[in-house]
Order: sequence, then structure tokens, then C-alpha cells
Amino acid sequence: MFYFAIDILGTMAFAISGVLVAMEKKLDLFGVLIIAFVTAVGGGTLRDMLIGNTPVVWMRESVYIFTILGTVVFAIMFVKQLKYLRKTLFLFDTIGIGLFTMVGIEKGLSAELMPIMCIILGTITASFGGVIRDILCNEIPVIFHKEIYATACILGGISYFLLIQLPFDGAYAYITAIIIIIVIRLLAVKFKIALPSIYRAGK
Repeated sequence: MFYFAIDILGTMAFAISGVLVAMEKKLDLFGVLIIAFVTAVGGGTLRDMLIGNTPVVWMRESVYIFTILGTVVFAIMFVKQLKYLRKTLFLFDTIGIGLFTMVGIEKGLSAELMPIMCIILGTITASFGGVIRDILCNEIPVIFHKEIYATACILGGISYFLLIQLPFDGAYAYITAIIIIIVIRLLAVKFKIALPSIYRAGK
């Protein structure tokens, strides 16, 4: 139940971020719904296909579809109250990657994968919904920018596997790793921390 709740919260966070991007692009209602949907389930769909968990989870459990539909309606109704759209989008996107990284890691553990594979799976779960969203909205995906994005997922995943080696309750380790991912991403943007670029002017 705990892990299911985290999955639903992540779905809602990413659906809202999809709605905000779609509305900034002035898409129609159908476009908003599609962008919200692929943002919310895109990474999880790829994850499930990679580990052979088919039909993918949103096809087996209708609660995900209804959650996305309800979230889209909510976000559209209260979009005027969501001031400073860019900051709001960033916040929900950041919460989403924290939650979905750990959902992906948990799925990897359930499939009895090695820790490094679980971390990769968590990063895919967290990142690829946003990648699909940005591509459909004609934007360069955030994951390909210099910003700390996938790196935050990886560091959070590593922290989780370190924490569970300690006399630390599993649920607390799970929540702590989510917080670590969110904090890393927030601090990286606030203080403009980025990975080094390999681009050199004139070459």
C-alpha cells in the first residue's frame, strides 16, 4: 500500500507538470490530456516493457487512468491559482522524479535485478515521461541539458542502497532517498550547479 501510494502521487505530480507544459504551448483539451498522460506513464511504460511486466501497469489497473483524468481536470480548473507557472512546473517535475525514481527501483528489486540495474530502471522511470513530453511539445528534453536531472535520480538511488545497509527501517530509507533526489535537484537549480559541458567554442 505504501509503494502504491507513492506511485499514485508520482503519477499525479507528473500529470500536473504535463498539463502545465501543454497549456503553456496553448494546446487544445485533447492535446493537454495526451501530454499529461504520456508524462505520467511514459517512463513507467518503458520500465515495464524492459522487465517484461506486460501488459504494462496502467493497462492492468484502471486506477492510473482515472487518476490522470482527475488530475487533468483539477489542474485545468485551478490553473489560474497555480501562479508562476514555470516555478510550479519545476516543482511538480522535481517531486515527480523523486517519487518515480524510487518506484522504478522498487520494481527492479521485485524483478530481482542488481542494485545498479535498479538505479538505471529508476532513472528511466523518472526521466522518460518528461523526455516524451518535451519532444511532443517541441522542446529539448531537460535530461539532455546541463541541468542536474538524471544525476539526481542516480545519486538518490545510490543513497537508498547505502541507507538500507544501515540499521534503518526500509520505509524511512525509501522516503529519505526521495527527499535527497528532490533536494539535490532544487539546490542544483538554485545555485546553478551543472555538469561540465564538452562543447568548446569554435570547434
